[in-house]
Amino acid sequence: MKNSLFIIAFIITSLATAQDVVVKTVKLMGSRFDLTVVAKDSTQCYAYIDLAINEISRIEKLISSWDKNSQTSEINRNAGIKPVVVDDELFRLIERAIKISKLTNGAFDISYASMDKVWFFDGSMTKMPSEEDIKKSVEKVGYQNIILNETTHSVFLKLEGMKIGFGAIGKGYAADKAKELLQSKGVTAGIINASGDLNTWGKQPNGKDWMVAITNPLNKEKVFSWMPVYNSAVVTSGNYEKYVRFNNMLYTHIIDPRTGYPATGILSVTIFTKTAELADALATSIFVMGVDTGLDFINQLNGVECIIVDKDNNIMTSKHIELNPIKND
Repeated sequence: MKNSLFIIAFIITSLATAQDVVVKTVKLMGSRFDLTVVAKDSTQCYAYIDLAINEISRIEKLISSWDKNSQTSEINRNAGIKPVVVDDELFRLIERAIKISKLTNGAFDISYASMDKVWFFDGSMTKMPSEEDIKKSVEKVGYQNIILNETTHSVFLKLEGMKIGFGAIGKGYAADKAKELLQSKGVTAGIINASGDLNTWGKQPNGKDWMVAITNPLNKEKVFSWMPVYNSAVVTSGNYEKYVRFNNMLYTHIIDPRTGYPATGILSVTIFTKTAELADALATSIFVMGVDTGLDFINQLNGVECIIVDKDNNIMTSKHIELNPIKND
């Protein structure tokens, strides 16, 4: 869930620069997208936004596991049977996902889609799944069983019934690609916000940075800090609305793909880095790693920063972030 962060894109007409800012909200990839573009007038802004929408729709058709005609679905159908030749774009996306899996020791894993559903966060669970059921639920999960062939550009899932899915990075990747396309068309500034998977570039027409609000996970109406963002991605993953509680322990809907057990101890993770794809993957990983391991991990990465809100609503940051707390009356 990525809804504890929001961007404020000020809608301004600047006479000095003769530029407009237009924000359009649409539903794409099953989620809310807020597309902000700066251009010379509103007509041009909307034309650019249409280009971004078309690009995001194209990506959805490529990576969707719900669309039976997508290459991703074809890979899943042929799990344990044969390799599937795919476009270079999908091949490279999977390749990068495997690299992140190795970097995070499997805390991030696109083969999580193979997981049997034994946890339910809709209020229907009355007892914990058995240890045996939890262990069995992840038997077909494991990025090591995703086999890439550089020569044939093929992808093979070794285990029958194995699946890959891009729920943890797909919207971030789409935000990155929409930004890349608009930049190639000469758009000097904008924001692609895919339900909290956000990428920005340029500045507002008045020369000020875009500002992102980091909100209190337990009260999204309250902002605890504003931060400027310039030509970078910000992703916030929140884990405070979908959960179950057993034996006074809160189990949240982000599940460790290595063990089958839900992540505990964290309410919200915000990642700042160059691409929304990477930020998306790392936000999920930090939930699984936990506060201490997650912070230590981020502090070892160049160009990546994070803000973590733990289960007790304490705020912790990586070493290069300085928050400017806001007093909420």
